[in-house]
Formats: sequence, C-alpha cells, structure tokens
Amino acid sequence: MNTDILIVGCGVAGLYCALNFPENRNILIVTKNIARKSDSYLAQGGICVLRDEADYNAFFEDTMKAGHYENNPESVDIMIRSSQGVIEDMVSFGVRFEKNGEAFNYTKEGAHSAPRILFHEDETGKEITSHLLEAAKSRKNITLIENFTMVDLICDENECRGIIGHDEDGNYKAITANYTVLATGGIGGLFEHSTNYRHLTGDALALAIKYNVKIKHMDYIQIHPTTLYTKKDGREFLISESVRGEGAILLNSKGERFTDELKPRDVVSKAIFAQMEREGTEHVWLSLVPIPEEEIKSHFPNIYQHCLDEGYDVTKEPIPVVPSQHYFMGGIDVNGFSKTSMDRLYAVGETACNGVHGRNRLASNSLLESLVFAKRASSDINLNYNSLKDNTLPEVKPEKYENYREEYKELILSSIEKEKQSHE
Repeated sequence: MNTDILIVGCGVAGLYCALNFPENRNILIVTKNIARKSDSYLAQGGICVLRDEADYNAFFEDTMKAGHYENNPESVDIMIRSSQGVIEDMVSFGVRFEKNGEAFNYTKEGAHSAPRILFHEDETGKEITSHLLEAAKSRKNITLIENFTMVDLICDENECRGIIGHDEDGNYKAITANYTVLATGGIGGLFEHSTNYRHLTGDALALAIKYNVKIKHMDYIQIHPTTLYTKKDGREFLISESVRGEGAILLNSKGERFTDELKPRDVVSKAIFAQMEREGTEHVWLSLVPIPEEEIKSHFPNIYQHCLDEGYDVTKEPIPVVPSQHYFMGGIDVNGFSKTSMDRLYAVGETACNGVHGRNRLASNSLLESLVFAKRASSDINLNYNSLKDNTLPEVKPEKYENYREEYKELILSSIEKEKQSHE
C-alpha cells in the first residue's frame, strides 16, 4: 500500500493534522483500535486559550511554573500565540464550547491564575475529537483504517519511508508514504494504574529508540491526583481538575482538609500520597459538596452519572480518590514544526516532546498543545513537500515480530529507568 501522507493514530493531533493538508494529497490514517478509543476522547476538563493580550504573561508564567521552568519557552510562546486561531478552527468544525449568551464561558483549574479554559460539559475531549473525526470521514482524500497496529518503521539510513503493521487477524502489510506522522498517544498501557486506554503502549517511542531517533525526558511521567478509587480492573476513571477548580476539596479519613487543591498536579499528588502513607489508607476523599448541585449536574454530568453508577452521590457525599498515571510529558524529540531527527518523520500529540510542558503539564494544555503542533507539522510538510525517490514495498517477514510487544515494552521501560538514574 502506498500513500502521500501516513498518520499513525487518530486522536485530536492525528485528525487535525490530516485536516490541514490540501485535498489533492492522499492521506491514510491507521489506528490501533477503533477510532473512538483514543485518549483525546477522555479529556474532561477543557482547552486553554489566550483570552486577550493582557493574559499573555500570566498564561506563560503559569505554564512555565507548572513545568518547573524546564519548558522550552519558544514552544510555550508558539502554543499560546496560536491558541485563538485553533479555537476558531474548532468552532468552524462545529465544536460547542459553553457560552454565557454570545460570549464564551471560561473556567479555571489547578495552577491557573485566571479562568482561561473553554469546555463542553465535562467531555471537552469527546466534543472536539468527535467533530474532527466526522470532518475527516467526510473528506474524500482521507482514508481511515481501524484496528491496525504499527510494529516497525520502514527506513533507509535516516529517512523514513513508512511503516509495517498488522490487522486484528494478524495479517501483516507494509505501507509506504512520502511522509509519516506518529500520533500514537501516551504510555499508560504499560502501567498497572492509569487513566489511559490499555492499548496505548508507546509503540512509536519503542521504534524511535530502535532506530536511534532522538527522544527526550523519558522519565517525565505525570500522575493525576484524582481518579475514582476502585478495585475493579481496567482504566481508571478520571475526576477532572475542573472539579477542584470549581471548589471541590480533598479530605483525609477524618474529614479534614489537608492540602491546597489548586497547586500543580505533581504537588497535589505528592500531598495525597503522603496523606495515604500517614494514615495507612488506599485512598483519600474528594468532596464536591461546596459546588452547587445544579452546577455539578450541568458542568459535570458525566462525572456525576459515573459516580452514581458506582454507588456515590457526589451532591451529598465525598468520593474515594487516588492518584494514577495520566500523561507523558516526554517523548520523541521534535522541533517547533514537530519534525523528528529522522527525515520525513514527524511526531505530534502526547507521542512527541516539543518542550511545552516541561517536567509537569499544566491542566488543559494537552489538547491545545496537540492541536497547535499538529497543524504546524502539516504546514511544514506542505511547505517542503516532495516525493520519495523509492517507494518500493519491502518484503514483510511476520516471524520477526513474534515477541514485539514484550521487546518494545522492555525498550521503553529501560529507557525510562536509564533517564531516572541519570538524574540521581
């Protein structure tokens, strides 16, 4: 199979990247599961935007401070300056952000000094991703293949020519492309407790390591402070940071408040772990009672209903919460246009590391960062577009990949551990 541009993954980054190519380019999107099972769908809180020039310095400082000033300032500036244009695009695709009359309604989350977050109920990611997916499916030049797992890159020296992968029945095939964009999401599937879908196992990162594509900050892994505590298997249910932004408080087993809920995520997570250790408990409590009941039901309907299904009425009682792996700030090292160190290979979204987030991501910057740098990837490819000199399909030998899952997991975890040790 041959195509002009191949995109691996169909969260907001992969979809928005595809939608920014001219319609005379053939775009192929492959995704490991069904299209709707991307972590972008799970984003609850919202998406940041520069409300006006007066908020620029505060937005910049909030992002840098949350990232412990290990962010790339140029990347942060690009993200903030591009935010209004991205929001305009989202609205043009039909995304319905909450409004007060004709004006946007902004909310505030932990470590933000001002309300600058647009949202749709408590399912902003689903609202954005579903509209982008609908738009992509309507384009004649965009083809989507579901349940296709990438297992290898096709590359000659330092030039990417496409990928090798297999379908859900284990049938392997090669796909060549003039340009390949990796948008495979995070690494939550490698951890016992995570808010991520289990199939997100850092496949692109493993291949980057395998082919010596530059990677960065492999040990910068974010723990979200509040996921609903349960003994059931599977993905942890996130209790959005917006809940604390609107007034929810954290309590110990005695019903006492023990931390500032609006500190950055890593700070709040550490406070929760410390409290659990002091008390010898498996969770702490989150009370939404300070939030008016009507606001809970209108702003957080999904959280309200899920907790109700689990036996908790958040309008009347606290819920048990525990920190879980949530986001990966490291990734494949890219420049300001999402280009990797390998020719014809780009990386966007959580797969990539452009330095926006530093050591710790500021709440609701993930959707914005993914969209901004996905568009910049397509812009760079459009500007420099040229075809491969050789798009011959290589022979595929499935026996080479019999143990790829275990091998790739070991590659990633070893890289994370090596990075950790380098900081000690």
